[in-house]
Amino acid sequence: MNIDEDMQEALKIFTVECNELLEEMEACLLGLETSTEPSQTINSIFRAAHTIKGTAGLFGLDHIVKFTHVIESLLDRLRNGELSVTSELITALLPCCDHLSRLILEVINGSLEENPEATECGNRLLDALLPYQQTTATTESHITVLPETTERVETLAEKHSGYGNWLLFLQFNENCLRDGMDPLSFIHYLTTLGEIVDLATFSYTLPDVISMNPELSYLAFEIILKTDADKEAIENVFEFIREGSNIHILPLENRIPYYVELINSLTEEDAQLGSLLLKSGVITPRELEEGLKAQQAAQSPCRIGEILVEQRVVQQPLINAALEKQQQIKDNKAKEGQYIRVEADRLDRLINLVGELVISSAAAKLKGMQTTDISLQEANTSVVSLVEEVRDSALQLRMVSIGTTFNRFHRVAHDVSKELGKDIKLVINGAETEVDKSVVEKIGDPLLHLVRNAMDHGIERAELRTERGKPQQGTIRLNAYHSSGNIVIEVSDDGGGLNRDKILAKAVERGLIPAGIVPSDQDIYAFIFEPGFSTVEHLSNLSGRGVGMDVVKRNITELRGSIFIDSQAGQGTTLRIQLPLTLAIIDGFLAGVGDASYVIPLDKVVECVALPSDDHHDFMELRGEVLPFIRLRKLFNKNGATVRRQNVIVVEHAGLKAGLVVDRLMGELQTVIKPLGCLFEHVQGVSGSTILGSGEVALILDVPTLVQQQEYRQIFN
Repeated sequence: MNIDEDMQEALKIFTVECNELLEEMEACLLGLETSTEPSQTINSIFRAAHTIKGTAGLFGLDHIVKFTHVIESLLDRLRNGELSVTSELITALLPCCDHLSRLILEVINGSLEENPEATECGNRLLDALLPYQQTTATTESHITVLPETTERVETLAEKHSGYGNWLLFLQFNENCLRDGMDPLSFIHYLTTLGEIVDLATFSYTLPDVISMNPELSYLAFEIILKTDADKEAIENVFEFIREGSNIHILPLENRIPYYVELINSLTEEDAQLGSLLLKSGVITPRELEEGLKAQQAAQSPCRIGEILVEQRVVQQPLINAALEKQQQIKDNKAKEGQYIRVEADRLDRLINLVGELVISSAAAKLKGMQTTDISLQEANTSVVSLVEEVRDSALQLRMVSIGTTFNRFHRVAHDVSKELGKDIKLVINGAETEVDKSVVEKIGDPLLHLVRNAMDHGIERAELRTERGKPQQGTIRLNAYHSSGNIVIEVSDDGGGLNRDKILAKAVERGLIPAGIVPSDQDIYAFIFEPGFSTVEHLSNLSGRGVGMDVVKRNITELRGSIFIDSQAGQGTTLRIQLPLTLAIIDGFLAGVGDASYVIPLDKVVECVALPSDDHHDFMELRGEVLPFIRLRKLFNKNGATVRRQNVIVVEHAGLKAGLVVDRLMGELQTVIKPLGCLFEHVQGVSGSTILGSGEVALILDVPTLVQQQEYRQIFN
């Protein structure tokens, strides 16, 4: 199928929106069993499927429409209470979301035609849904009347459904005749509003002849009325006889779709359920007022929709339609004015330009400081300040919620727990924590491996957990928060914890540590990140081959991050990942060694002190603590005469401190990170480079690596 550029752009938007809707469907399905508002969750799932089907139809994607229609029909039964929420139903629906994702991916790849192989796969999924698609022999009537009149009213409504639009049930106050009110006069007055298509009387309250009182009213009436008048006008007919009477005015069942469509077409000015029902004309102000009074008087919390249905003033399908419209309005208002779609390439180009602007402003600042022109220096200071604001604002554009990554793991937890035969729940905290989009894109795979590893090796079998006095259901927790200019991500479980002695023995066996040396727990746990390291005796489909944890650490290190392990035997394990908020621009501290300059990330700098004159040792005493040195001149083989008085920059990482010995302290600066070339990317202790205002290239030091190397040297020396 040949499509023009406009159609391609529309399809691109369609696929993006469909993927977002499918993510929402999957998240709602996974949370449906534990949802406190299951009806709203089901409505969200139904709305997503309905939107995908409708939009796919606009593009002639009939195979997507056909597949989604079956899912939509099943969800409609679930929404109407004909099906119950079960784990089996959710398990059957989740692969359908996956199949729709594959169909959307084919559209992204340019294939708009039906794929026979994909169709066959979809048919197998639909076959799994067959037990949930069978309908019952009877259909619930939406006309609410007294039990004795059900058969008569259904026949009446069916007979005249094409001729009338309102169904009236009238049971007047039994003392109305004594009060001078003739029921027939009210019924006759209805003819001034329209045509009475049919009328039935009911005498189920009529006593025997001996007990009958001629001054009391015993009859009830069922009326089919055809009129252009609204419900409030019909209600006003009975204004003087309402007290003590039982009067219900409902649209006929064949008119319900009309009012559903009317509710859906309402504007988004008001998301209150009562307002939606009022604007559509299916209830009157008096009915809403009485419903609200009943809601306030109720001893237990009740929803206004349930009360209105119970009071027989509106049918449940109309309440459902109003609830869907209400949720749609809330969703639209939440998105309105908050987001705008921008291509990632354009955003990256903007950040690159801002980075160059930061470098240029630093050069201008340097030149301005070399002049004696006060006005030039003031203007330069103002420009630098504005550049800083532009930089911060541009970086904020790249910040996204970490929850977009976290939410993927609900599905992982669902599928893997079933594969392992374990009952595991995933708890997410800090999903709103923001981080640079480039970090989010690259941290997903490492987190996926850690979560799967925790489920496979961390969480014990149910019988073992019972023996240890734990609940049978295991818990995996994902948590994120900001700390000192970084984002910290924690993956924790309440399983058996790491076996410290076993890891140590394996490390000695592989020659990773000399026998007789006992490192700290943190250093022992760090061995699990060595390539091919594993203490698992039995392999599984998920893990156990020692492949993956080293890749996890390498990926995190490439993000200028670090990972730490805290484990307690029998209690569980926590892996704590610390990452920079952004990979583009950082605040740094500039130092000089010989003719070279180095940048230390400012969030790692604790303080600066003078190097003691007695500097033949590689350590010094700092307020009662021993501070080891890392001499940058020696580390980077810098030649030339040393300065008479060197300085020590105290840095800290993971609770470990070290001193970087430098020749000159050159102050703080904002620096744009430039990646190292392929020839230098494996250099230890350097994470990148930057260009200073003078045009000089300065290396950015990798403080975590330097501190850890210093710690290892202390252990093995």
